[in-house]
Amino acid sequence: MPRRELSGRVVAITGAAGGLGRALVAAFAARGARVAALDLDAAGLAQLAPEVLALPCDITRPQACRDAVAQVLARFGALDVLVNNAGISHRSLLAATDPAVIRSVMEVNFFGALNATQAALEALTARRGAIVAISSVAGFAPLVARTGYAASKHALHGLFETLRAELEGSGVHVMLACPGFIRTAIAQAHLGADGGAARGPRTVVGEALAPEEVAARIVNALERERRLLLIGGVARLAWWMSRLAPRLYARIMVRRMRAELQQR
Repeated sequence: MPRRELSGRVVAITGAAGGLGRALVAAFAARGARVAALDLDAAGLAQLAPEVLALPCDITRPQACRDAVAQVLARFGALDVLVNNAGISHRSLLAATDPAVIRSVMEVNFFGALNATQAALEALTARRGAIVAISSVAGFAPLVARTGYAASKHALHGLFETLRAELEGSGVHVMLACPGFIRTAIAQAHLGADGGAARGPRTVVGEALAPEEVAARIVNALERERRLLLIGGVARLAWWMSRLAPRLYARIMVRRMRAELQQR
């Protein structure tokens, strides 16, 4: 099985000031990688280790992504891995949701990843590098009260699976990572129907995963050049059930998420 060397490689991570982002920074650094951390949260970036290149960046702006990549190249001379980790979510039924909320989620989760990838693609191709997209169970199966989030993650799969085909023979590896529920800030700070903070209970199916565990599995899978990584029992079960028995999966998911169906 191929094994990708990470020691000494340059890794750029978006959403690096969040819970999973910080864990990814630490996991790649532990492998000897040189890490560039991108995030809108400058204060959060300041808390990272001093050897990390902290770059405040709004990934929804293509020029900001190009500028960040230029700074990575100026500092390290190369870019080997891009991890598209930045993301936001919402918790509201579609019928009650302001379309602006859906657009906001798409802008960060899909267009942010698109912007960062387009900005980095030339540098990654020059190094026969790798792209990692952090998706979700919602990237391949329905998830009640998160229509915009599910749409953004499904779009990620379409983008990166097609990009993988376009890059065939280039040496650039593309991996999609799909964890179940994670104990991170995004899990607690969903947007509501009106764009404010979501109200009402949040449902977790299965045990929420520690961000450090998720990050370790992502790094291990990248070293082995996995194309798709399902992280946790819930993700693996959802993958197979949503394909082999989609109606049963939908009924079980709706029953498990019943409290969120009551939200307005």
